[in-house]
Amino acid sequence: MIKDGSTVSIEYTLKLDDGSTADTNVGGEPLTYVQGEQQILPALEAQLAGMKADETREVTLSAEEGYGPVREEGFQEVPLEMIPEDAREPGSRLVGQNQQGQPIHAQVKEVREETAVLDLNHPLAGQKLHFDVKVLEIK
Repeated sequence: MIKDGSTVSIEYTLKLDDGSTADTNVGGEPLTYVQGEQQILPALEAQLAGMKADETREVTLSAEEGYGPVREEGFQEVPLEMIPEDAREPGSRLVGQNQQGQPIHAQVKEVREETAVLDLNHPLAGQKLHFDVKVLEIK
């Protein structure tokens, strides 16, 4: 049974409200994490507690339980010259680094005459998340 300290391997499919698949590892490598160490979304981890190997469960998380709401402070206006020419269109995805060298993911939301508006929110912010999970192994 899944309890704090268990090493758990799962297979999952993540769908959005519109029925589209946002992510899945079915047919690929299982996702392995340690229960209680918040290596996956804490609300998902809480829903998986007590499950047994070969058990399946559907879990729905609100936006707040998932990646949070879309936050206005997550939008940043930057000089256009900071954006590579081939990414100067809405929807383009960028990866940069913060001052500590950690990756920052952004999406171009709007391109203006001399600036671009970047969305630094998580791509799934503001979305309700629907997981289909199968527990493969518990150690």
